[in-house]
Amino acid sequence: MNDKNEIVLYQSDSLLKLEVRLENDTVWLTQAQIAELFGVKVPAISKHLQNIYKSGELKENNTFSILENVGNDGRQVYQTKFYNLDAILSVGYRVNSINATLFRQWANRTTCYRN
Repeated sequence: MNDKNEIVLYQSDSLLKLEVRLENDTVWLTQAQIAELFGVKVPAISKHLQNIYKSGELKENNTFSILENVGNDGRQVYQTKFYNLDAILSVGYRVNSINATLFRQWANRTTCYRN
């Protein structure tokens, strides 16, 4: 397992650029990043995550982590909830957009070589 923390730039054909956190062999994004990635609003992501957990598709405690994030000033540290690749992909199937498909393809290429 690769425990090295990395930030990778994800770029799709639609000119979307997003910094993606890779840690412990998975991708981590905030709800705001997931919304930007799939071209929807944060409330839609929140609703999909609630439904995913409520249906038992995923266990909530297994799919998120509170990670530290440095503010724009470079000094203040915030604790932010990040969701792993399992949660991101589950939301992506529910959003069902071309952006979601492109991200799933990228995620498979990016994480497969790490195992």
